Amino acid sequence: MENNFNTPAQVFEANMKAGEGKVQLPLLKCILLGLMAGAFIAFGGATSSAAIHNISNQGVAKALAGAIFPVGLMMIVFVGGELFTGDCLMLAGVVDKRFSALQLIKTLIIVWLSNMAGAILIATLVYYSGLLDYTSGALGAFTIKVAYGKCTITPFKAICSGILCNILVCIAVLMATAARDIAGKVWAIFFPICAFVVGGWEHCVANMFYIPAGIIAATNDTYVAKAEELYGITAAQISASVNVGGFISNLIPVTIGNILGGMVFVALPLYVIHKKKA
Repeated sequence: MENNFNTPAQVFEANMKAGEGKVQLPLLKCILLGLMAGAFIAFGGATSSAAIHNISNQGVAKALAGAIFPVGLMMIVFVGGELFTGDCLMLAGVVDKRFSALQLIKTLIIVWLSNMAGAILIATLVYYSGLLDYTSGALGAFTIKVAYGKCTITPFKAICSGILCNILVCIAVLMATAARDIAGKVWAIFFPICAFVVGGWEHCVANMFYIPAGIIAATNDTYVAKAEELYGITAAQISASVNVGGFISNLIPVTIGNILGGMVFVALPLYVIHKKKA
């Protein structure tokens, strides 16, 4: 009887073959796919925040966010998109001499920047849509709190958190390839992404939404006052941390952690396990 899923070796081979196509993408197509992926992840972030912003029980809130956030990667897999974190798996193609390290670096830079542009676009639209007015501005305050927490994380914690996150994201990408039907792909994506959200680990593309959304929300005095009322974060603390400098100080170590998680902890071990014998 035929298997209704691909074997691990078939999955890894398919992923390396997909990498060959990614490095050959025309610039405009690569940018558009990156924009879409950044936007899709941002939708997951925006909707999960809206769902949990008024839930005081942290476990319940994380579980609910974990149930909603995976929609971002599902949209990328089913509609199309280039996600920086998933593309870290392409290192295996370099090791296998299918394309060069320079091609990989160029693709990752284009995708990273495009992901950021797509995520910031959605963050801006979310603000002007009025979504953050939910619960008398409590969602706006929650958005500031999330950004504040990310902007004040230490670099070492950010790197470690980024590693853990992208191990799970890359596994989700591979598991989606293992499934041969839509239902199987949905569940294959759901559980690893749910796990990383419940773990609270750092994803650079998600943060390209969360932190700019917080920076924009911090321009609203009502949200700032609500953040102090609900979370004890003062306007001075917000001004000092939730800004472009805080964004950069988070994004650099988180991106490094994501790269390490995807390349060193997933791509390289799986290449050693599944590479073709000479």
